[in-house]
Amino acid sequence: MNSLRHRHPARFGLPVLAVSLIAVSGCSSADDGGSAAVPSAGAAATKLCQKLDGALPREVDGLSRRDPQPASELTARWGDAVIILRCGVPQPPKMVDPRVAEGRDADAVAGAVDGVDWLMEKRDDGSYRFTTANRSAYVEVTVSAERAGEDTSPILVGLAPAIKKTIPEGIAS
Repeated sequence: MNSLRHRHPARFGLPVLAVSLIAVSGCSSADDGGSAAVPSAGAAATKLCQKLDGALPREVDGLSRRDPQPASELTARWGDAVIILRCGVPQPPKMVDPRVAEGRDADAVAGAVDGVDWLMEKRDDGSYRFTTANRSAYVEVTVSAERAGEDTSPILVGLAPAIKKTIPEGIAS
């Protein structure tokens, strides 16, 4: 992993990876799946997610928005399932895992990119899942294995303004 790591305590109890770039590696292929599971979000999270849907960019890191099926204001995608966003997901277990907080989990690390805190998890298929932290609703962004082998920071930077605008800082319920 070619990234600069500076550990700082984060409000959610995990070290923060303050980076200007996050470069991650992956080598397996992901399916082209035009579908994404729609989260079962509560009423408050659904309202926030609907606002986020309206604020999301038409293009992220050179990829055009092409929403998955079934159509939902809680999901979005860019490219051929290269980037999939799901809003209103449950808190990932690794977000409260002490091994992650202590830096002892090789497949999960906390970080901040462009003012949004993220938990980054490497998945078995080579893709990466980023989940927002310290926001009133959890937003999950999955990056395919093919794209994860490149610099993913432009993806997170491209999504950050919409997230900061529509999902306020706080504790998701």
